[in-house]
Amino acid sequence: MTVPARTLDDGAWISVNNARAVSNSDIWPLASYDFCDCDVAHVLCEAFFDVSVHRDVLAVGAVGQCIDCGTKDTVDALPVGRVIDGEFHRFGPGSFQATNEPRS
Repeated sequence: MTVPARTLDDGAWISVNNARAVSNSDIWPLASYDFCDCDVAHVLCEAFFDVSVHRDVLAVGAVGQCIDCGTKDTVDALPVGRVIDGEFHRFGPGSFQATNEPRS
């Protein structure tokens, strides 16, 4: 089943099934990412530049800043939700992300 996913509003939103689903203004705790030197980077996403689906996981490319150390960088594949039976289920922004690859 095909689920349309794209960026909206100059990277401010990810649209899934033609509805705004994920905002770029959330803080995501990232571990094991090469983002900054913090043990866990608390990244405030500022803009999305890509959206992809790997198996059933929807991931975004994002530009952000670590609110702990101030480092600005990009994340190529931040898992933000899962598509199950054509319906999008968003991960909470506080969800601990511990890998550079979308989970399977």
